[in-house]
Amino acid sequence: MEAAAAAAGVQLGTSKPQIATQAEMAEARLPLPYRDQCAHLLIPLNKCRVAEYYLPWKCEPERHAYEKCQYELVMERMIQMQKIREAQEAKSKGAATIGVPLIPSTAKLS
Repeated sequence: MEAAAAAAGVQLGTSKPQIATQAEMAEARLPLPYRDQCAHLLIPLNKCRVAEYYLPWKCEPERHAYEKCQYELVMERMIQMQKIREAQEAKSKGAATIGVPLIPSTAKLS
């Protein structure tokens, strides 16, 4: 995948900076799959959830901010994958036309 991305000229990863440090995420006891660029929004959301006994209507602003961040990360990954696919298709089409011609140019076509 990384070789395909490099060939396509696509930078893997996200443009969002990692705001929460590893120490903060460990202190908040975030599971490893959730330690991404949106962890700085998940930490206060989880604190709010615990304080409000997980009532879904109590932490709506925090949840909305976290879900928006996750959505933006997914969309960024989808755009990167689309660019990689387009580059691979262009490369395969280019390779198919550059190959050995079926009819040599010296043949008489009459």
